[in-house]
Amino acid sequence: MLTAAASEPLIWDDAAETMPREQLAAIQLDHLRETVARVLGGQPLGAARLADAGISGPGDVGTLDDLPKLPFAHKNDLRENYPFGLLAVPREEIVRVQASSGSHGKPTVVAYTRADLESWTELMARSMTMAGVRPGMLIHNANGYGLFTGGLGFHQGGERIGATVVPVSGGMTARQAMLVRDFQADVLVATPSYSLVIAQALQDAGIDPEDNTLKLGLFGGEPWTEGLRTKIDSALGIKAINFYGLSEMCGPGVATECLTAREGLHVQEDHFLVEVIDPADGTPLPHGTDGELVFTTLTKEALPLIRYRTGDLGAITTEPCACGRTTARLIRLGGRRDDMMIIRGVNLYPSQVEQVILAADGVGPHYRLILERPGPMDEVTLECEPSALDGDRERLRQTLEKNLKESTGVRIAVSVLDPGSVPRSEGKAVRVVDRR
Repeated sequence: MLTAAASEPLIWDDAAETMPREQLAAIQLDHLRETVARVLGGQPLGAARLADAGISGPGDVGTLDDLPKLPFAHKNDLRENYPFGLLAVPREEIVRVQASSGSHGKPTVVAYTRADLESWTELMARSMTMAGVRPGMLIHNANGYGLFTGGLGFHQGGERIGATVVPVSGGMTARQAMLVRDFQADVLVATPSYSLVIAQALQDAGIDPEDNTLKLGLFGGEPWTEGLRTKIDSALGIKAINFYGLSEMCGPGVATECLTAREGLHVQEDHFLVEVIDPADGTPLPHGTDGELVFTTLTKEALPLIRYRTGDLGAITTEPCACGRTTARLIRLGGRRDDMMIIRGVNLYPSQVEQVILAADGVGPHYRLILERPGPMDEVTLECEPSALDGDRERLRQTLEKNLKESTGVRIAVSVLDPGSVPRSEGKAVRVVDRR
């Protein structure tokens, strides 16, 4: 139901995306009570926790201000109840199962009823319209398909809008570049890091960014900085749009930047309640304060989750956006809590290092951090590449080591490798290699 708004871009669901916040709060409260009832009626772990918190029925949630009284859910809940222990419906009502990569143990399994899939498809159509996708555009989808939610999420949304979707998936990068060129793609869907690998393949094929047909890049699946966005915009001649999602909620489609402003990611608040808490003690933080993002599903049937601690860091704002949407926005997304490295007593995030790297002249966007413990203390080495073959590598090394020490407070050794030496990823980039 594509409807025109007073300002570009077009809005997929005007009623949901531009409603007054007082009206939105009333809808959220109704949906929150429905979620509480769903958990109490069908999810034993969640029901036991609600009972321990004094919640015996949806009527015990009087207002949205009661949300902090409800117990948290955690990623370990999904792992410990693998595969289907958190379902709130009979397994026979599930029409699809997807999962995380399981790189840190058993995967976190998520499930969808037919209504869940319909909601997710609508959310992706809404999000992709917000990002600038229009009927008839050709979408080159280089996200992985399979259990990973990224490929199928964008596929469903693109088809719902009326775009043409090419389900390329990841890998065979030279072929990716050929198809982008030959099919004259308008939109690239990938992780930010893999988009740069495709950009290099296009360059190797002799295609100038100004000559390719790409207009938009829809990227998510890993943290990325404004500096990396600038590199991607330049390398592909596009506007890069940030998507935020997690499989526990639905996949991509939880929050998205609008093409109009690209200043914060609009949360689909009629489907998800968002909070920011102090990561240390779990207390709610006011808008504009950085902390851990917490989400509550409001419409999901198969796997309702109340106050799910994501481990992702950021803040929220409800300040008006130039696009006319009234939904809250995620700002200052800073990666994940478990990405944090403690080096000689100093907290260090990969995103901090990326900001320093991309602010320096003469360095390429590909890098990784090597953690080692050759003696009693941890040591960090940054492996990176020059942006040109004839660059002064020794000067670049000295500059980066100085800037990193000043910015992070950590002494990081820098190794400037030959171009192409830092391993590339076809999905989520591996930024940290821990050899301790």
